[in-house]
Amino acid sequence: MSLELTDELKQASVDTLTSSYSDQWQGVEGTEQASGFIQFMASNDLIFVVLGVSLIIWFVLLFFMIKVDRNVSKLEKTIEEKKS
Repeated sequence: MSLELTDELKQASVDTLTSSYSDQWQGVEGTEQASGFIQFMASNDLIFVVLGVSLIIWFVLLFFMIKVDRNVSKLEKTIEEKKS
């Protein structure tokens, strides 16, 4: 009896997100009339959309870090020239 209860609790604890958000992860009804973005989101797995957005964010951060590093290097070079 307790083994069955433990298995049910494990399964229930793992599946809380699916049961909570199951209606929100389904495709939108009437996507034929929806915009292209909503059709894209409904037709593909959402994990690929999340992956794409996170990759865009990481590339923007990387670009920003490289740009800041170059500017700091220029400033350091200018300071060294003024000291000399």
